[in-house]
Amino acid sequence: MKKGYKNLREFVKALESAGELVRVSALVDPILEITEITSRVSKMPGGGKALFFEKVKGSKMPVLINAFGSCKRMAMAMGSQNVEDAAQRISALLSMQKMPEGLGKKIKLFGELFDLSKIPPKIVSIGACQEIILKENLKLSDIPILKCWPHDAGRFITLPLVFTKDPDTGQRNVGVYRMQVYDDRTAGLHWQTQKDGAIHSEKYRRRQKKMEVAVVIGADPATVFSGVVPLPYGLDELLFSGFLRRAPVELVKCKTVDVEVPAEAEIVLEGTVDPDDLRDEGPFGDHTGVYTPVERFPAFHIQCITTRTDPIYLTTIVGKPPMEDYYMGKAIERTFLPVLQKQIPEIKDMNFPMEGTFNNAVIVSIQKNYPFQARKVAHAVWGLGQLSFTKVVIVVDENVNVHDLPAVALAVFNNIDPKRDLFFVEGPVDTLNHAAPARDFGSKVGIDATAKTKEEGYARVWPEEIAMDAATKEKVDGMWKELGIEKS
Repeated sequence: MKKGYKNLREFVKALESAGELVRVSALVDPILEITEITSRVSKMPGGGKALFFEKVKGSKMPVLINAFGSCKRMAMAMGSQNVEDAAQRISALLSMQKMPEGLGKKIKLFGELFDLSKIPPKIVSIGACQEIILKENLKLSDIPILKCWPHDAGRFITLPLVFTKDPDTGQRNVGVYRMQVYDDRTAGLHWQTQKDGAIHSEKYRRRQKKMEVAVVIGADPATVFSGVVPLPYGLDELLFSGFLRRAPVELVKCKTVDVEVPAEAEIVLEGTVDPDDLRDEGPFGDHTGVYTPVERFPAFHIQCITTRTDPIYLTTIVGKPPMEDYYMGKAIERTFLPVLQKQIPEIKDMNFPMEGTFNNAVIVSIQKNYPFQARKVAHAVWGLGQLSFTKVVIVVDENVNVHDLPAVALAVFNNIDPKRDLFFVEGPVDTLNHAAPARDFGSKVGIDATAKTKEEGYARVWPEEIAMDAATKEKVDGMWKELGIEKS
C-alpha cells in the first residue's frame, strides 16, 4: 500500500495532478477578499476546487485554502481512494470499548492491520520547519492571516495545530483552536472548556505556572485531519496520523520550548500561555452562521517563529454551510460510525445534517427491538464524548434513510405525538451554542420518530406504510424505457 504524503507540498502537487487545485495568480487581499472568493467556491457542487493564492497583499507567502473541501480531497488526505475505504481501516483500528494502555498492547491489538512499531512518531535532529528561525524580528503580520468576516475582531489563524502537554502525565495533545491575532507577538487561544488544551491550561493555572505551547501551521494532510477528529482518550493524534500515512510522523524539538512538532511543517509558533492572562476574544464569524460573542480566553505569547525557506500558509474559513469544514465533518461522521455502533449496536446509520453544524443535531436510525429503545439510544448518544453536546437527537426506524432529509421530516412530522415523543435533558452543551441560557450549559431534546407499540402508550394498531408490491415494480422496471416518459 502506498504511503501517505510526507508534507503539505506533496499534497499540493497531488491535488494539482488530480485536477483538484486551482492556482490564482491575481493579487488578492487577506482582509475579507479571500473569504468571499473561497465562500463562493466552496458552495459550488461538490465543494469546488482547492485554491492556491500565489500573490497575497502584504505578505510573501502564498495561501492554500479549501484543501479539504470535497469528499475526494478528504479521501486523498486520509490516504484512501474514498472515505468509505478510510472508514474501514479506521473502524478496525478504533472499534473497541477501551484503548489499551502501553504501546505493546496496542501493537498486539492492531498487528493484523499494520505493524504499529513502525509508525509511532520519530524524533529527528533536523527539520525543514526550522530552515528559518526568528526570535527578535518575528512578526505575525508577515504571515497572510485572514480577516474572514466584516465584524470579526481582527485576523484569525483558523487551522492551527496546537501542541500542549498534560503536566501530570506528559501526554501530548494536538487540537485545532482558532487564534485571534492581538499584535505581532500575541494571539488568543479559543479552546473551549471541555477541550484537552483547556484542561491542560487549567492544570497549569492550579500550579500557578506558565504552559509551553507550540502551534503548527501547515502539516501533512493526515496530521491536520488527526488534529480535528475526536479521538478516544489515550490515543496519540500523531500515532493515528502515522496509521493513516502508513509511515511515522517525524518530529523535531522546538528551539525555545520543550515541545516536539512535525519536522516537515510549514510554520511553527513557539511560546507560552499564562492561564491567568485572559483577554477579550471575538467576535468571530463561526460555522454556526453567526458571530460568536466576546469572551475571555488565554493569551499566547510568541517567543520564536520557525519556518521553511518558502512556507505555504494553510488556512480555512467557516461560516454558513456548506464550507470546507462540512467535508471534514462528513469524513468524521462516516469513519466513526462503526465506533458508535460498537458502543450502541442497534444504530444502523447516522447523519450530522449540514444545517445542524455538527453540534446541534444528529439523526440516527435503529433496529428497534423493544419499547422505549429510542430513548435509550438518545441518552447513550448524550453519554459519548463530544456527542454529549448534541442539542437535538432524532431517532428513526432502520427503514428510514437518515441522509434523505425529506424522508426524515416525513417520519418526524407523522410519527410523533409531541407530549409523548419529545423528551428533554439538561447538561453540558457546546461553548458555541449561542442559544443556550448560559455558557456551556443548556437543554437538549430527543425526538422518538419510530413506530410505536402499545407498551409505549399507543392504544391502536400502528398503521402499515404504503409500498408497491415487488412484482408490479419489476414489471414496470422492464417496460419503463418504452414508456418514453423521461424523454417527453
